[in-house]
Amino acid sequence: MNDTGSRRWLALVFIGLAQLMIVLDITIVNIALPSLQSDLDISDANRQWVITGYTLAFGGLLFLGGRIADYTGRKRAFLVSLVGFAGASALGGAAGSFELLLAARVLQGMFGALLAPSALSLIAVTFTEARERAKAFGIFGGIAAGGGAIGLLIGGLLTEYLDWRWCLYVNIPVALIAAVGGYALLNGDRPEGRARFDVPGTLLVSGGLVAIVYGCSRAEEDGWSSAAVLGLLIGGAVLLAAFLAVESRVSQPLLPLRVLRNRTRGGAYLAVALAVIGMFGAFLFVTYYLQVVKGYSPVKTGVAFLPMMTAVLVGAGGISARLLPKVPPRALIVPGMLIAACGMVWMTTLEVGSGYAEGVMTAQILLGFGMGLIMPVAVNYATHGVAPEDAGVASASVNTAQQVGGSIGTALLNTLATSATADYLASHPHSPAFAKAGMVEGFTSASAWAAGIIAVGAVIVGIVMNTPRPSHARADDSIPAPAQVA
Repeated sequence: MNDTGSRRWLALVFIGLAQLMIVLDITIVNIALPSLQSDLDISDANRQWVITGYTLAFGGLLFLGGRIADYTGRKRAFLVSLVGFAGASALGGAAGSFELLLAARVLQGMFGALLAPSALSLIAVTFTEARERAKAFGIFGGIAAGGGAIGLLIGGLLTEYLDWRWCLYVNIPVALIAAVGGYALLNGDRPEGRARFDVPGTLLVSGGLVAIVYGCSRAEEDGWSSAAVLGLLIGGAVLLAAFLAVESRVSQPLLPLRVLRNRTRGGAYLAVALAVIGMFGAFLFVTYYLQVVKGYSPVKTGVAFLPMMTAVLVGAGGISARLLPKVPPRALIVPGMLIAACGMVWMTTLEVGSGYAEGVMTAQILLGFGMGLIMPVAVNYATHGVAPEDAGVASASVNTAQQVGGSIGTALLNTLATSATADYLASHPHSPAFAKAGMVEGFTSASAWAAGIIAVGAVIVGIVMNTPRPSHARADDSIPAPAQVA
């Protein structure tokens, strides 16, 4: 491999490290939540905001982050967001109150919304040869699919052996290492000319996404039929419809509609949004099942997710990366979604007395393997056919699909689970044994819904995606050939 090629792959290490940090932060705090809630005296009603504050800012500002990366240069956006993320993590780790911790989590989400699309678009413009691009996106997709499970493992270790604050402090060295490596290896790519920001589009899409994600988070407590939840969901939908109308008319849109019109890109976004419903649901249900029903410690719970991580790596690195340059995208995504759906079907067999190997582990392997097939292909084709100046916003679209899909899916499945649990307990005597059985009943009921959603999504993606088998030339003729590294 020549020197330029070696530096390209070394740059991918630091880009992947940044992406891992983003994905970790979605789940690493979950296991620490009971400890930090007690330490900072956070009420049960407010504890969800430690998670939701991050996801609201992240999901609501991703399109803006993608456009900033396109307008100011991806390397600059990458480095600034890494330093900002490290600072926000330091603030959160040192927080002595709920209010300061919440502010830090929101800041993390804001910088993450800039970091995620700049990282993915850097890969899109750096790796242009078909086989190299497939390998790069295989690695990146594996991180996107398995990072959440890694977060649960690391969160358990840090919480049990150090302190919950280290779930935030751990980001500081990771971000700084990625920033130093990125500064040394990535070329500046500031676009020629200056573009105006689409202020109306920014306000509409951010407001719409925040309203929908917030509405879904409120549904966990208030119910889907409450006036507040319905108002937020309907209002968010109206704002997003207005956003699309505005984008079709302005000269320099935040999200050029040409990015969404391509059937393969649209199918990639849809696959991610629906597939993460199963993954986020599994994180939620398995974590509570193992800790509450089976009595696992935080560390043991984290270790119990290792089979999922291994299956993701096998699917992403062993299969997707090899077949991605050779087969149509739906030939990997559709089977991946069906396998992931089978994993959620397996979750419906869980009982209070189920053993780990025949219950949780098998479901995790199926789900992880399916996600390993889906994510590398989806993140690759998320930027399929886009012009270089649109790479950031196309990357933001797939990140938005993942974040919003995960948030909506978690709220939806949690509501279905709690409803099924309440129905079960209403018809059974009150006792600890029946309480655990009721919890498992909720998990299995919601898992059945998740399986159905993913399976229906597989059919839709199979119909929508129409890109044929890739050529053996370059992966995307719209991406310039020179690599964006020194």
